[in-house]
Amino acid sequence: MKKIINTPNAPAPIGPYNQAVMIKDTLYISGQIPIDPKTGDLVEGDIKKETRQSMENLKAILQEVGMTFEQVVKASIFVKDMHQFAQINEVYGSYFDTDTAPARETVEVANLPKFVNVEISMIAVK
Repeated sequence: MKKIINTPNAPAPIGPYNQAVMIKDTLYISGQIPIDPKTGDLVEGDIKKETRQSMENLKAILQEVGMTFEQVVKASIFVKDMHQFAQINEVYGSYFDTDTAPARETVEVANLPKFVNVEISMIAVK
């Protein structure tokens, strides 16, 4: 049976979905964009800050169920401009130990929700 996960420490969903769904020991986290959950405002203008906010939103959802980035087994990164990949990767990489980092793909897309520059989703296992 699935358990719906939502926390006020990450942005509220902007559509018909939840922040995450837990099925047994697996957590499926919806794509997180750089919205500051305290203000509801987009973090804009600097791809490193945008990526950090997206990662902090993911971290808050993981923490809601007592998990950490060490338990992430898969990540998906969607970017508007692949030329920003190195900066995104630098911030993203700071949240993981290289030896135990999850599987991942990074895909350039035409647009993202609210026309942000980065969106990241994850799967974690307890």
